[in-house]
Amino acid sequence: MVSLSSNLLYTAFILYLVAVLVFGGAIRQKKGIEYNKSGLNAWSKVGIAITIIGFISQLGYFITRWIASGHAPVSNLFEFTTFFGMALVGAFIVIFFIYKTPVLGLFTLPVALLVIAYASMFSRDISPLIPSLQSDWLHIHVTTAALGQAILAISFAAALIYLVKAIDQQQRSNKTTWLEVIMYALISTLGFILVTSTFSFMDYKADFNWVDKNDNPAQIQYVMPALIGPNEGELLTEGKFEPLMEVPGIINAKKLNTVVWSVSTGLVLYILMRLIFRKRIGALLKPLTKNINLDLVDEISYRSVLIGFPVFTLGALIFAMIWAQIAWTRFWGWDPKEVWALITWLFYAAFLHLRLAKGWHGEKSAWLAVIGFAIMMFNLIFVNLVIAGLHSYAG
Repeated sequence: MVSLSSNLLYTAFILYLVAVLVFGGAIRQKKGIEYNKSGLNAWSKVGIAITIIGFISQLGYFITRWIASGHAPVSNLFEFTTFFGMALVGAFIVIFFIYKTPVLGLFTLPVALLVIAYASMFSRDISPLIPSLQSDWLHIHVTTAALGQAILAISFAAALIYLVKAIDQQQRSNKTTWLEVIMYALISTLGFILVTSTFSFMDYKADFNWVDKNDNPAQIQYVMPALIGPNEGELLTEGKFEPLMEVPGIINAKKLNTVVWSVSTGLVLYILMRLIFRKRIGALLKPLTKNINLDLVDEISYRSVLIGFPVFTLGALIFAMIWAQIAWTRFWGWDPKEVWALITWLFYAAFLHLRLAKGWHGEKSAWLAVIGFAIMMFNLIFVNLVIAGLHSYAG
C-alpha cells in the first residue's frame, strides 16, 4: 500500500509537469485555432484534463497513505506539504472552470510542483502518532488550514501574472528589482531540491563531534558537504569536506548549511539563466502574458483571498484553538507556529481592508498578495524547520 501510494504521487507529479507544457501551448496558439463551446481551445481542454487526472492520482496517494498509516497523512512536514500541493491544484481546477484562464495554469502548477518536490526532501516514513496528535482534530484543523493556504496561494499566482504583465521590463526600477527577487526565490527553491536530491543520491554523510550551546559534547551528521561547520566541530568521517567556517553553538549549523547551499545553488541557476537568455526572468515570462486581461487576473487574486481567508480563519485559528484547549488545556500559548498563523491572518485581514476601504486595486493589491504568500512560505519553511516550539514535530 505504501509503495502504491508513492507511485500515485510520482504519477501526479509527472502529469502536472506535462500539464504545464500543454498550458504553455494553450497560450501560444496561432490564429485559426478554434475554440470549443466552453470558450477553451484544444490545448486548454487537454491541459485541464491532464491536471484533473493528476489530481485524482494524488488524491489516490492521499487515500492509500491514510489506509496504510491509519490516520490522516498530514502529521509531518512531508505529508502536510504534499497535501498543501494537492489542495493548491484542487483550488486551481475550480478557479480555472470559473475564469477559463490557461495562463493561470502556467503559473500555478509550477508552484505546486515546487511544493511537492520540496516535500519529497523530507522523510516519507510512516510513524505512529505522538499522543498530542491522536485526535480527530488532526484531520479537521490541519486539512482546513492547508486548504485555506492553498486558496490564498492562488492569489499569489494571479498576482505574479499581473506584475509580469504590468511592470515595464525595459527599464530598471525598484519594481523590476523586486520582481526579480521573487523569481530568484522560486529558483532558490528549485536549487534546494536539486542540491538535496543530488547529495541524497550520492548517499553523502559526514559525522562531526561538536560542542552545543550548553558546552556539552555531542555528535551531528551532515547529509551535504559542510560549508558551515558546527561549533568546535571535529570531522570524524575520512575523506569528507572540511568546513569553511564554524558558527557559535546557539546557531543550528546544519540547517544554516542547508540554507547556504540552497541560496548558492539558486544564485548559480539564476546567473546561468540570465547568461543564456540575456534578459531578466520577468522579461522572459512577459510574452506569456500578452493576451491577459489585467482586470481579470486582479479579480482572480482578490476573490482567492476573499474565499481563502475565512477557510484559513477556521482551520488555522478557530479549529487550532479548540484543539489546543483539548491537547494542552489552553486556547493560546504564543507558540511560534501560533504566532505566525496570527501574523498571516492579520496580514490578509489588512489586505481585505485596504482593498475594500482604501481602494487598493491592481498593482498595489498584487504586491500585497505576493507578500502574503511570502509570509506563508516563511511559516511553512523557516518556522517549521528552525524555530523550536510545540509544533516542532512537524519538522
